[in-house]
Amino acid sequence: MKKLLVTGSSGLIGSEVVTYFDSAGWDVHGIDNNMRADFFGPNGDTRWNQRRLEASCHSFHHHELDIRDRAAVMACINQLQPDLVVHTAAQPSHDLAASRPFDDFDVNAGGTLNLLEAVRQHAPEAVFVHMSTNKVYGDAPNRLPLTELATRWDYANAADCNGIREDMSIDQSKHSIFGASKVAADVMVQEYGRYFGLKTCCLRGGCLTGPNHSGVELHGFLSYLVKVNVSGGVYRIYGYKGKQVRDNIHAYDVARFIECFYQSPRCGEVYNLGGGRGNSCSIWEAFTLAEQLSGRRMQYEYVDKNREGDHICYISDLSKIKSHYPDWEITRTLPMIFEEIHRAWQERIANAVNTA
Repeated sequence: MKKLLVTGSSGLIGSEVVTYFDSAGWDVHGIDNNMRADFFGPNGDTRWNQRRLEASCHSFHHHELDIRDRAAVMACINQLQPDLVVHTAAQPSHDLAASRPFDDFDVNAGGTLNLLEAVRQHAPEAVFVHMSTNKVYGDAPNRLPLTELATRWDYANAADCNGIREDMSIDQSKHSIFGASKVAADVMVQEYGRYFGLKTCCLRGGCLTGPNHSGVELHGFLSYLVKVNVSGGVYRIYGYKGKQVRDNIHAYDVARFIECFYQSPRCGEVYNLGGGRGNSCSIWEAFTLAEQLSGRRMQYEYVDKNREGDHICYISDLSKIKSHYPDWEITRTLPMIFEEIHRAWQERIANAVNTA
């Protein structure tokens, strides 16, 4: 039986990867210490997702482990001897990183290095997939000429229509402290592939989403937006007239690509992984989709200042990933994603009320 190790296994992508490979008959091991609750408070708690996995999966084993603990990571990799390592654990917030830079760097950069070196020493034949981020490009995408439309910003030049390519420079731009720590991890994953010959890849995600996201204001665009709409809260828009654009990819399609990479791995590869133009939307457009599902008007306030290093318009160009893995494609459309997230938040809020 093939063996998988997932870090951040109680998070959005980690839990989807656990479920996907468990259903395919793998022996699945997850590392998580619920640090999201430390970062974001009770609303970021992921223990509910851990319990869901333990109850629903056939062969899932939870390991309470902090990836900053180098000795524990080494021992875990040595003991398990995984065939595939999927690294999703991270500190994911721009704003939080600025207030806790040591925690941010120790988790994102140091934790990644701990895992890479443990794999190199104890499981060098394993495939290593790292969930990076489009924030490694910093605000360089904002240099592309844009045009302002009624509900969104869009690329002005036809050559940019498909979005951001992997050859965009990650240098000489403002990343945010979070973006900088993820750059360090991203480059290290590439280097362990190129220098040591490990089978590694960096997936520079757009907006990764799905119904199992513990969305909070500082992280989790669609999940948090739908949660605010369902619960009747107030959503804060930060700058860019609310017309900033993101491409959204369901965690299930991320897990499907990871399987494709495992079946045909490369060394030190980089891919932009998002929903592409077809799954892109602005905040205003997301408001409309949420309102159509709930029948409730979105309550919001506008803050006339964008987040540091934030993108105005970001759409992932999927040309490279599709050329290397032509059998992979997006299966969950934007309306499908909204329906799943809306239904999940309705159920979670109702359960919270019933158990209160």
